[in-house]
Amino acid sequence: MRCDDLKERFLELVLADPANRAILERLPDLGLSDAWLVAGCLFGPVWNGLSGQPPQAGVKDYDIFYWDEDTSWEAEDRVIKRADALFADLGVVHEVRNQARVPLWFQERFGSPYPQTSSSVENINGFIVACTCLGLRGDGKGGFELCAPKGLDDLFKGILERNPDNPTPDRFAAKCRSYQARWPWLTVIND
Repeated sequence: MRCDDLKERFLELVLADPANRAILERLPDLGLSDAWLVAGCLFGPVWNGLSGQPPQAGVKDYDIFYWDEDTSWEAEDRVIKRADALFADLGVVHEVRNQARVPLWFQERFGSPYPQTSSSVENINGFIVACTCLGLRGDGKGGFELCAPKGLDDLFKGILERNPDNPTPDRFAAKCRSYQARWPWLTVIND
């Protein structure tokens, strides 16, 4: 498939999940800088579509990245509460996180440090599995902006490969097991 065809098919599958569509439509209402819908709520509907499953099957939550120089917990908590109100009617779990804050809590939660970054896009580029480096946001004109720094080919082929730009390669195997538990046809490529 051509790149434009893959992007079109990606959007079709992702937007088949009504929660994705609603979140993307409402996301600008939060007034966040560098805000993106990311991760499993994007690749999950693609793999579900390729598996003949409903779009939301196996999707655990809806992650939203944003970037704010104010790394206080209080500032992030205010954003979380606004998002809770904005998305309350959707009946899905959403997680809104300031990507500037990630280095402050990552080591305590996951046991290894996370480097300072300068944007949400930089963090999207650092996901553990290369084909899951995905972000999507509305452009305010009825279109969508896709962030797929590793491309879409491996996503559609179901190829799970370690992302060389991820700072925590020790978490790759566990992440792949989690994905294969939901989509057994995925193929892990070890480096």
